[in-house]
Amino acid sequence: MSGEPEIPQLSKDGDIMLGGIFYFHSSWRNQQNPYTHKPPPLECISLNFREFQFAQAMLYAIEEINNSTELLPGVSLGYHVYDTCGSVVKSIKVALALINGNDNVPSLSDEACTRPVQVQAIVGESSSSPSTAVATAIGPFHIPLISHFATCACLSDKSKYPSFSRTIPSDYYQSRALAHLVKHFGWTWVGAIRTNDDYGNNGMATFTETAQQLGICLEYSVAFFRTDPTEKIQKIIDIIKASTSKTIVAFLSHRDMEVLMRESAFQNLIGYQWIGSESWIFDSQIAALDKHHILDGAIGFSIPKAQVSGLRHFMLNVRPLNSSNNECTGHEDLTGVENGFTDMSLMPIFNNVYKGVYAVAHALHDILRCNKTCSTSILQQIRKTHFKTREGDEMYLNENGDPPAKYQIINWHPKENGSVDFVNVGLYDASLPAGNELKFQNVSFIWAQNSKQVPVSVCSEKCLPGTHKVLQRGKPVCCYDCMRCAEGEMSNITDSTTCLRCPPESWSNERRDACVKKEAEFLSYEEIMGILLTTTSLFGTCLTAAVAFIFFRYRNTPLVRANNSELSFLLLFSLTLCFLCSLTFIGRPSEWSCMLRHTAFGITFVLCISCVLGKTMVVLMAFKATLPGSHIRKVFGPTQQRLNVLGFTLIQVIICILWLTISPPFPSQNLKEFKDKIILECSVGSAVGFWSVLGYIGLLAILCFVFAFLARKLPDNFNEAKFITFSMLIFCTVWITFIPAYVSSPGKLSVAVEIFAILASSFSLLICIFIPKCYIMLLKPERNTKKNMMRKGTQTILRTK
Repeated sequence: MSGEPEIPQLSKDGDIMLGGIFYFHSSWRNQQNPYTHKPPPLECISLNFREFQFAQAMLYAIEEINNSTELLPGVSLGYHVYDTCGSVVKSIKVALALINGNDNVPSLSDEACTRPVQVQAIVGESSSSPSTAVATAIGPFHIPLISHFATCACLSDKSKYPSFSRTIPSDYYQSRALAHLVKHFGWTWVGAIRTNDDYGNNGMATFTETAQQLGICLEYSVAFFRTDPTEKIQKIIDIIKASTSKTIVAFLSHRDMEVLMRESAFQNLIGYQWIGSESWIFDSQIAALDKHHILDGAIGFSIPKAQVSGLRHFMLNVRPLNSSNNECTGHEDLTGVENGFTDMSLMPIFNNVYKGVYAVAHALHDILRCNKTCSTSILQQIRKTHFKTREGDEMYLNENGDPPAKYQIINWHPKENGSVDFVNVGLYDASLPAGNELKFQNVSFIWAQNSKQVPVSVCSEKCLPGTHKVLQRGKPVCCYDCMRCAEGEMSNITDSTTCLRCPPESWSNERRDACVKKEAEFLSYEEIMGILLTTTSLFGTCLTAAVAFIFFRYRNTPLVRANNSELSFLLLFSLTLCFLCSLTFIGRPSEWSCMLRHTAFGITFVLCISCVLGKTMVVLMAFKATLPGSHIRKVFGPTQQRLNVLGFTLIQVIICILWLTISPPFPSQNLKEFKDKIILECSVGSAVGFWSVLGYIGLLAILCFVFAFLARKLPDNFNEAKFITFSMLIFCTVWITFIPAYVSSPGKLSVAVEIFAILASSFSLLICIFIPKCYIMLLKPERNTKKNMMRKGTQTILRTK
C-alpha cells in the first residue's frame, strides 16, 4: 500500500475476522497542502457518540456469538473497527486496508497478489454516499458490505453494487410512503428540502415521482449539504418564508437537519408542518436541540422499535482508556451519565447492526457445516439467511440484499418540560396490497404549533361537487380555479377535473352535483289549461246537443225544412264529434291516443265540411233552378247529397288508413325543445300523411267557402249561404293562422293551439249556421212561416223533405 498504514480504533483477534467502518468523529480539520511533501493524516474533530454506539453494538453481537454454543461453536470472531471521520476518501482507504491488511508490501511483489483477504465481511457504513464508494471499491472482491443505516435506493442495483446488503429498508419504499402520507392528509402543495448527496437526491427523486402520480405538487425543491456556506442556508430559509405552502418534506440526514434547524431558529421559522425521513424523525438529539419548538408536531417514518437485551448494560460498562493524553483512570462509571452515548433512543439502529453481524455469523455457520455441494460464497449465504433474533425479530433479505420494508409513523408530541415524546401513531407495511399499506392507530395527533387540527397546505381550495377544476396558466396542476358546471352537466365528487354531461332524459339540478330526471310535460286534465279546454269542449258538445234538440223539436217548421233538415242533423252530429275529438289531444300520449286523435280529427272535420258543402251547393243550385221540374233538382236531390257526403268522407278515410298502415303517429319524447323538460308528444309519423289530412280538409273548406260566397246575394229573407260564408271565413282564418302558431309554439302549447283551432272552427260553424235559426225558432216564431221564407213569391226554395 502507498501512504501510512491505517490503524484500527477497535481491534480483537479471532479465527474469522470482521471489519467495521464507522465515523467516530463527524469532521476533520482542514489543512493547507502545499503539495511539496506527503500530506499528513486527517486530524479528526467533533466526537460522534452515536457512531461509537453503533460500533459497540457490533462488538456486543460478536461477543454474544463467541459465547454461543449453537452458532459457530468452537470458532471465534475477531474484528477491526476503523474511524473514517466522515470522509469518503478515508472510507475507501480503510475498506482496502480491511481487505489487504496494513503491512507495507511492495506492489510488484508476488505476496501483494496472493495473500488472502484479511476480513470475511464488513459492517458499515452509516450513510449512503460513503457506502456507494466503499461498495464500488470492494465489489470486485465479493467481500460483503452490510450497512445498518445506508438507505439509498441506488444501492439495490446489484449490477453496480454486487456485494452490498443492508438491514434497513431501501428508501424506495420510504420515499413512496412519504408521498402517500402527504396525500393521506390532503397536503397537495408542499415544499421539499433534501441533503445534497446520494441519500437525499435519490430519496427525493423517488418522492417527487410518486407525488406527481398522486397529484401532489412541489412549490420548491432545494438541496444543501452541511458544509455549504451560511448564505446558502439563509437563502433556503428565505425561499420557505416566501412560499405559500405550509408543509415541508425534509429528506435530510440528522447532521444536515441540525444545521437547518439552527438557522431556522435564528430566523424564527415557525408555523410549518414538517414531514421527516427516518434519519432524523426519531433522533432524540435533534429533539433536544429544538429549543424554539420549530419541529413540534413533526411526522414521519422511523424504523420499528426494537430491543436488544443486554446491549444497554454492555454499553454502560464500557471503560475509557487510561493514557497520557487524557485524565481518565479507566474506572469511571457511566451509569449515571446523561449524554449522547448513554442515550438508547437509537436502539432500532443498534438492532440493525446487531442483525447484520448475526447475518454474517449465520452465513459462516452454514458454510462451515455444509458438505462440498453447497456454496462457499459468504455473500450468497448472507442473501439466503433467514433467522430470528432472541427477541423474535425475523431477519431475511430479498434478491437485492434488502430487508422487508416496515416503518412506524412517528408524531412529535411536545411535553410540558420542553422535551419531546415520539408517539407511534401508525404503521406502513410495503408488503400489504396497494392502498392498504398505511395503517393509523386510534391516537390523537399533534400538529405544528401544538394544534389539534390537521394543517392545510394546498395551492387552491378543493372544488366542491357541482364545480370542476380549471388550471391556472403557467402554474402547476395543483393550482386551479373552481368553475361551476354548465347547465346539463354535473360533478358529484370533490376536485373533479371535468363535468359529466347528463343523459338526454336527465338534467343537472340547481347545485350541479347530480342529474335529476327531467319533468315529463304534456297537456293534462289536471292543469288549468287542460281544465279550460276540456270545459270548453264539453260546453260545445252540450251546446250542439241542445241545438239538435231544438231542431228536432221544430223539425216540421218551415225554417228547419227549408234548410235541409237531414244535412243539418248530420252536421250537428259531426260537430259533436269535432268537439269530442279535441279531448283525445289532452292527457299523456299513448300509442292508441296518438293514432286516434289525428284520424278522428281528420275524419270528423271532413264529415262536417262535407255537410256544409252539401248545404251550400243545395242553396246555390236551388236558386238557379227557376222552373219547376228542373234537372238540377234531380241532380242535387237527397240521394245525391248523401252520396256526396259519403264520397268526400270516404276519401279522408282512405287517406287515414294509408297513413296508419305506412307510418302511423306514435308517442315520442321531445328532448330538444326544453333543456330541463321532456315533452311527451305525438309524432306524426308520416309527414305526408299528416299534411294530406290537413290539406284535404283545407281543400274542402276552400271549395265550400267559394260556393257559399257565390250564393251570398241570392234573394231570400233568410239566405243560409251568407251564414255559411261567414262561418267558413272564420274556419279558414283559424286554420291559416294555426299553421305558424302550431310550428312556433313550444311543448304542450302546440297541442293547446291545435285544440283551440278545433274548438274555434267548430264553434264558428255551430254559431254561424245554427244559432240564428234557433233564435228565430225560440224568440221570433212569427218569422218561422213559409210565407216569410219566400220573397214575394218570385223565388222558390228547393225543399228536400
